[in-house]
Amino acid sequence: MSHSLSGQPIVLLHGWPVTEAHWRNLLPPLHRAGFTPVPITLPGLGIPRGSAHSFRKSELADWLREELADRGIERFAVMGHDWGGTVAALLAAMMPSAVTALVIEEEVLPGITVDIPAPGDQHYPSWHGPFNRVVGVAEELVPGREASYYGPFLQQSAGPAGLDPDAVQSYVEAYAAAGVLEAGLGYYRTRAADIADVERIQKNPIQTPVLAIGGRYAMGPAVAEGLRPVATDVLEAVLEQSGHYPAEQEPEAAASVIVEFLQQHHRQPALNRAQPA
Repeated sequence: MSHSLSGQPIVLLHGWPVTEAHWRNLLPPLHRAGFTPVPITLPGLGIPRGSAHSFRKSELADWLREELADRGIERFAVMGHDWGGTVAALLAAMMPSAVTALVIEEEVLPGITVDIPAPGDQHYPSWHGPFNRVVGVAEELVPGREASYYGPFLQQSAGPAGLDPDAVQSYVEAYAAAGVLEAGLGYYRTRAADIADVERIQKNPIQTPVLAIGGRYAMGPAVAEGLRPVATDVLEAVLEQSGHYPAEQEPEAAASVIVEFLQQHHRQPALNRAQPA
């Protein structure tokens, strides 16, 4: 059944280890600009896995495609943060006639090798990926110690500006719920399959316009650099006070660049070259 939306939909996909609260400060300026934000939580990111059978990002993109179809959302922009960015990119590659614009916030896709420059390399953690991929270790060490696990990651990755303590507490509580730890770890344990899927995009790059948003104290310009091998039209924005969470840390600045991008670059997306005319 089709849902009535007052403005152009922009689907919002947050990453790990946050929740839909990541978008709380971005929603009002997007509404004021005439857009309809549609926050969607991917299975396992602060909630149980639900009906998801796999955390391979291409399969999550399939899940999202079905979710949007159920909601009657046929043409839309999509913004993804962290793991949500990888799913958003794969969705854009999968649905070139539906995705009007793509915004990637603080994500470098699996298998894309780029260096994070200073000062981000001094703040963005490097320990969590290897830790999360080792089967059994986090499952043994984290339960009951969630604040000591997620808290330091959130604090370090946010850079000097930090995050709202109430938001951090809400994130820790969400990821401490039954089944969420294991689901979140699953995102890190499909790396080989995710790399293979990203390699396929490199052979047939995304032609939808892309805005890459980095935080100076996290991935910064590495976000745009990492997207250029998989997309033909990439614009870059680095927010100077942000770490890994620009939508939370500088929402007005983030909204400004997002709205300008959508207004200037919104167009009927080109069909993927692999598809028949």
